[in-house]
Amino acid sequence: MKNLSSATTVAAHPAWHRLTAAVEALRPAQSKDGSIDFAAEGAPARSAVDALLRQITDAVTELAPLLPHDEAYLQACVADLERWGADGYGVPDFLDSLLAFDPAGQRVDGREHLVVFPMYTQNGNPDRNLEAVLFSVVWPDWLAGLEAERFDNPMFVPITFTGFTSGYDTNSAVLFPETVAVREVPERFSWGAIFCDREAARFRAVTSSAVDILGLELPADARDLVEDQQTAQQTFVLWDLIHDRTHSHGDLPFDPFMIKQRSPFWMYGLEELRCDLTAFREAVQLEAEGRRDGDAELARHGRNVQYAILFDRLFRFPVTGNRVRNYDGLGGQLLFAYLHKHDALRWTDNRLTIDWQRAVETTKQLWTEIADLYRDGIDRPKTAHWLAAYQLVSTYLTPHPASTWAQGPQALPFEGQPDARSLNKALCDAVLPDEFPLSMFYEALSKKLRDVIAGTKGITGSAPEGVAA
Repeated sequence: MKNLSSATTVAAHPAWHRLTAAVEALRPAQSKDGSIDFAAEGAPARSAVDALLRQITDAVTELAPLLPHDEAYLQACVADLERWGADGYGVPDFLDSLLAFDPAGQRVDGREHLVVFPMYTQNGNPDRNLEAVLFSVVWPDWLAGLEAERFDNPMFVPITFTGFTSGYDTNSAVLFPETVAVREVPERFSWGAIFCDREAARFRAVTSSAVDILGLELPADARDLVEDQQTAQQTFVLWDLIHDRTHSHGDLPFDPFMIKQRSPFWMYGLEELRCDLTAFREAVQLEAEGRRDGDAELARHGRNVQYAILFDRLFRFPVTGNRVRNYDGLGGQLLFAYLHKHDALRWTDNRLTIDWQRAVETTKQLWTEIADLYRDGIDRPKTAHWLAAYQLVSTYLTPHPASTWAQGPQALPFEGQPDARSLNKALCDAVLPDEFPLSMFYEALSKKLRDVIAGTKGITGSAPEGVAA
């Protein structure tokens, strides 16, 4: 368990510490699905778990008056916890409390929320363990204005950590309702939260190291972004605001987290990159408008989002995670190769140089190629769309020498499949785990950034090691 701030009333309260201690003590007893098997070897006694559960519910009840805006949720949470215990600690069901929690309906800058859910943490813990998280909403007036007037996204909630249990002492930077254990999945969710402090701190740590390793000279405003946590956080909330809404806008948008839409991993990579490049284009426009209208703050926000997208996509994404269908890594590799092929960046004499103006225009050009792919895809069968997307990616990235997909349609298992579902599965199974291996540039960079990236596990907005607060 981590407490990141004793300045808030809730984080300093003894009940918060009792709550997290009890959650941490209960978590090891849970199975992957969140249940507790008391017949398993080494399982605790039922009475011991009952005592921990009472400690958790008592703590939540004691903290509730400090969070009156969450009254309905916290009452429902206690009821769900008590029902879980009364039912013998089977697979937990927190649907009632999940439906009662509505942070998007009360986006107030600095407002604190407490959540206790059995959940997995994306890019963190895959098991549905009980977690306790205390966080604050980030909703400055300038961001609220942009969301209301330009980038409507009523479900988006940017947040920062105050305290958390073990599932978030990981690489997870999101709090999504889809991760909570429930008896049935609601037709739709009304919110999605992203920890901008973790994103910003991770970005600063990796970017500052990459810049040093690559000998890249940064403009003064880019250095300010990398050096200042608050500036980086504000940059990420704007980037995320635009990125998140883009999934439901444009030609052929799709949710990359919907497993039912099974596709080759480069389709997910292109979708995530499309959303980032859309944010990039909007940021270019914001910068231009700010300069035209004398709005220095708007221009600064727009410019910073451009830097952040370039640096995170070029330096962190390609070398983070394993090489098994790493779709975010693929998007970063594609952006680098595209900029390199169009002479917007160069790697010469072991130094990276970027032509900043050319990089802006070239990045927008890549967005156009992806947008054209999507638009043309409306008139294609799904498998033909996948092939067209593969051709786009392989124009700039070299496939694995053993790739079946690289040999063209004649090598793929189109024949003998009884239905479209079987064909889709066969085509996806033909994709290699590392269909587009790292280039020599990224192989070298990966080795030098490996420890830095590993060190960002569990990082928050509180002074990351080696980076100024």
